[in-house]
Amino acid sequence: MTTLTRTLLLTLASLLFTQLAFADVVGRWKTIDDETGQAKSIVEIYEKGGKYYGRIVDLLMKPDDTVCDACPGDKKGQKLVGMDIITNMVKTGDVYEGGQILDPVKGKVYDCKIWEEGGNLMVRGYLGFFYRTQTWYPAN
Repeated sequence: MTTLTRTLLLTLASLLFTQLAFADVVGRWKTIDDETGQAKSIVEIYEKGGKYYGRIVDLLMKPDDTVCDACPGDKKGQKLVGMDIITNMVKTGDVYEGGQILDPVKGKVYDCKIWEEGGNLMVRGYLGFFYRTQTWYPAN
């Protein structure tokens, strides 16, 4: 193997690993219920106008026509499927932050931070110094 071929292969391999290390969060993710450990929903993360959002596209534990009775404002009474629960996230390096996440069960809105770790999505909702982090898994 020539030096040029070896250099090209190493360069391509490092580019591939760099791309995987900074994988985009855009896609479908399976959420897990903290208390039961069961899959709860599928959330699709998408980009719009330079910001990132997360929309419930499927409910795995309830009928698809479930509405958000506890949600604040204009989300109250809306169907959960189709609802954006993550809003206005901005990518800063390897982290998505600056937006909010809605807990549709409790009707509470929290500041949010999202990052990829080991192929999974780490989703942290926080209020001041108090926070909770969930692990979301790729929905294939």
